[in-house]
Amino acid sequence: MSERDGGETRQEVRQVGRVTLELDGHVAVVELHDPPANFFDRDLLTAVADAGERATAEGARAIVLCSEGRHFCAGARLADATGGLDPRASAAAVYEQAVRIFRFEIPVVAAVQGAAVGGGLGLACAADFRVAGPKSRFEANFSRLGFPCGFALSLTLPRIVGQTRAELMLYTGRALRGAEAYAAGLADRFAELGEERAAAVALARELAGAAPLAVRSMRATMRAGLLDRLEAALTRELDEQERLWRTEDAATGIAASLGRRDPVFRGR
Repeated sequence: MSERDGGETRQEVRQVGRVTLELDGHVAVVELHDPPANFFDRDLLTAVADAGERATAEGARAIVLCSEGRHFCAGARLADATGGLDPRASAAAVYEQAVRIFRFEIPVVAAVQGAAVGGGLGLACAADFRVAGPKSRFEANFSRLGFPCGFALSLTLPRIVGQTRAELMLYTGRALRGAEAYAAGLADRFAELGEERAAAVALARELAGAAPLAVRSMRATMRAGLLDRLEAALTRELDEQERLWRTEDAATGIAASLGRRDPVFRGR
């Protein structure tokens, strides 16, 4: 169902798996609904990928990726990622859907309120642009969990903030917050508290107002190197994650995270 609104077609919000999709003119809003932390699994990322592909097919020229609740995305559910009978298969299934998101054909703007942590940071970095606010927190916490980064962060984070800053974030697990993330280039717009989504929609409207064929062409050229290397990077990350998930350090780090205490690693 749709109605005319200021000369553009405005469609009602539709449920796509565990996300909602709203197409307002040429801007699609894809919203995660698993508050407050919006942890992801394969099914949630499948719904994101489905919604983005559907929006593109229906005429969207830009996507806003956002979340309900206090946080953008606090990463993968640790029990799902490492506690199953075949953790590699579980993680590989997640990364298959991540590839679909990376391969969206139109620009994506992530509205990051609260935390974008671990795989949630990876999801934010799969977008073309990020909008932050005063309480936004961008954190690659993998080294504090005892295993290496995933979601292609070894590839995307250096492209966004530079090699050295990316290495510092990944090796230490240190978070960049709010204005610091904006100053580092990890966020492309800085909004007032509670206005992150509105600022992301405004940026998406600016993108959607440009010549769509030209934007798609330039974006395909600009992201060609990223997409060419994507699956190899994900495979390498998954290999290393699988190897280190078996270690005492990983068990220590995950238990400490779930127990909200500082880990003590022994390098074994």
